[in-house]
Amino acid sequence: MNSAFGSRNGLAYGLMGFPLAFAALPLYVILPNHYAREFGISLATLGAVLLGARLFDAFIDPALGRLTDRLFARSTAAVLTLGAAAALVLAIGFALLFFPLVSEPGALVIWATAMLMLTYAGYSALSVAHQSWAAMLGGNEAQRSRIVAWREGLGLLGVVTASVLPVLLGLPVTTAVFCVALVLGWWGWQRSVRPVTLKPHAASTTPSVPTSVWQPFRQAGFRRLLAVFMLNGIASAIPATLVLFFIQDKLAAPASFEPLFLGSYFLCAALSIPLWLAVVKRIGLARSWLVGMVLAMSVFVWASQVGDGQMLAFALICALSGVALGADLALPSALLAGLIQSSRAPASSGQPTDAADPGTGAYFGWWSFATKLNLALAAGLALPLLDLFGYAPGVRDAAALNALVVAYCVLPCVLKALAAGALYLLVIRPHSVESSL
Repeated sequence: MNSAFGSRNGLAYGLMGFPLAFAALPLYVILPNHYAREFGISLATLGAVLLGARLFDAFIDPALGRLTDRLFARSTAAVLTLGAAAALVLAIGFALLFFPLVSEPGALVIWATAMLMLTYAGYSALSVAHQSWAAMLGGNEAQRSRIVAWREGLGLLGVVTASVLPVLLGLPVTTAVFCVALVLGWWGWQRSVRPVTLKPHAASTTPSVPTSVWQPFRQAGFRRLLAVFMLNGIASAIPATLVLFFIQDKLAAPASFEPLFLGSYFLCAALSIPLWLAVVKRIGLARSWLVGMVLAMSVFVWASQVGDGQMLAFALICALSGVALGADLALPSALLAGLIQSSRAPASSGQPTDAADPGTGAYFGWWSFATKLNLALAAGLALPLLDLFGYAPGVRDAAALNALVVAYCVLPCVLKALAAGALYLLVIRPHSVESSL
C-alpha cells in the first residue's frame, strides 16, 4: 500500500463515503415507509417497484465495473470524471424521487420506478469507482481494513446524519445537505492519494488481470466469499427495509423516537469500527466477521421479544446490533480487497505490487451486484408477504404484528446463521487447511 495513505489522505478519500451512506438510508429505509404512508401506495405495489428498480440496478453493476476498469487503465482523472457525472445524476434523481412532480397514484408509481432507476444508476457508478480506488491501493489485512474503515466510518457519520435530519428538519433540508456533501466528497476524493495505474498494453500482457466481466467467477475464493456475502447481506437487508414499520406499529413509538433508534444503531456501528480493527489484528478478518454475525443473531433473538412501549430495550438492541453492523461494513470489503490482491501477478513477473489492477472494477461490480440483489429480494419478498399475511402500515391486529416480528427478527436470524455456517465452511476452514500445509 502506498505509504502516503495516512490520516489526511484517509479523510480525503473517505469523505465520499459520507454522501454515499447518507443516500442509502433514505433510499433503502425511509423510502418504502414514506411512499406507503404519505402517498398510500400498497406494500405489494411498493415491493414490485423496489424489486424491479433494484434488479435493474443490480444487473448494471458488472457493466459499470468493466467501465471503471477501462477508465482506470486510461487514468485516474478519467475515473474522477465518471465520479463527478455520477454524483450529478445521483443528486438529481434523489431530489426528484422524494419530491415527485406527479400526484395521481398510477403516474406516481411510474415516476417512482423511473427516478429509482436513475438514482440507483448514479449511486452504483459512483460507489463502484470509489470502492475500486481503495482496493487498488493494496496493503496487508490491517492496512486494507484501515482504508475501508475511513470510508465506512465517515459513511456511518453520514447515515447517522441522515437518520436525524428528516425528522428534525424535514426532507428539503435533508436533500440540500446531501447535495453539498456530494460536492465536498468529490473534492476530497480528487485530492487523496492515487493508485499507480497500469498502461493498457501492460495490463493486456498480465495473465492475472480479468479479461471479461465473468473472470472473477473463475476464482473459487471469490465464489465462496460472494456466497457468504449474499446470505449475510439479505439477512441485513430485510430488517433495514422493515425497521420503521416495526418501530411505528410493533413498538407503537412516537415519530420523535425514530432518530434515537436509527441514530444509536449507526453511531454505535461507527464507534465499533476501531474495536473491530483491533479484533482483526488478533484473529484475522474472516473470524472477526464471524464474531459479528454471532453477535447480530443474539441481538435479533432478543428483538423478537420486545413489545409496546419498550423503548429503552429496543434502543439497547439498536446499539448492540449497530456494533455487529460495524463488522459487516468494515470487514467483507477488506476480505475482497485481499482476494483481489492475491490474484495479481507476483512481483517477480515485473508487475508493480502497488499498481492498480484494471480488473478490480469487475470484482466490485459483482460485489455491488450482490448487494443490490440482496436489497431487491428483501423488498420484493418481505413487503408482499407481509401484505399477504394481513399486515399494512397502522394495522395493530395480533396476527399481522406476529407476521411483522417473524419477518423482522426471525427470518434474518435464520439467514444470518446460514451465512455464519457458510463463512466457516467456505472461507475460514479452507484457509486454515491451506495454512497448515
